[in-house]
Amino acid sequence: MGSRPANDSLEVVVADASQIPQVLDILNGAASWLTASAIRQWPASFTEAMVEPGIRAGETWLASQGGKLVGTVTLSWSDPAWPEALDDAGYVHRSAVLRRGTGLGQRLLGWAADQVTERGRSHLRLDCVATNRKLRRYYERLGFAYCGDTELFGAPGQRLSTGTPTLVSLFELAVSGPRTPD
Repeated sequence: MGSRPANDSLEVVVADASQIPQVLDILNGAASWLTASAIRQWPASFTEAMVEPGIRAGETWLASQGGKLVGTVTLSWSDPAWPEALDDAGYVHRSAVLRRGTGLGQRLLGWAADQVTERGRSHLRLDCVATNRKLRRYYERLGFAYCGDTELFGAPGQRLSTGTPTLVSLFELAVSGPRTPD
């Protein structure tokens, strides 16, 4: 790997309630791009009610690079989408980066894997809409293993008990091993 300039470091800090607008800006920018690209992954836009629980729980993070916000991710310690509870995992939700930089998504997932390891857990889990082939391939290139599909309710990206069903693919990464291909 080549060296990065000092201002290229990624700083990730927990978001607080005053930063809901920044979280929404990043998520809605990504949601708009997905919609314009005809990729069904998330709702057309996120609302404060969708992100506030993760922020209140201290599970939503903002990433900065060179002093500018570049991404957000929610890292939780449980997820009802998974048919089996695994107390040994962290779960990534609402991970989005600004489209101006390359490799930011991978770096943010690497940060999440480090957090899982620091918490003494050994797996990082996430999901995507089953028809999102490009994102599925991206996760597999990063070393995530496909673990099957499950049905969730609500708009894509939501976890509701009722509503429109969405088929999602589940992926898992053992964080004790390599995170990226050689």
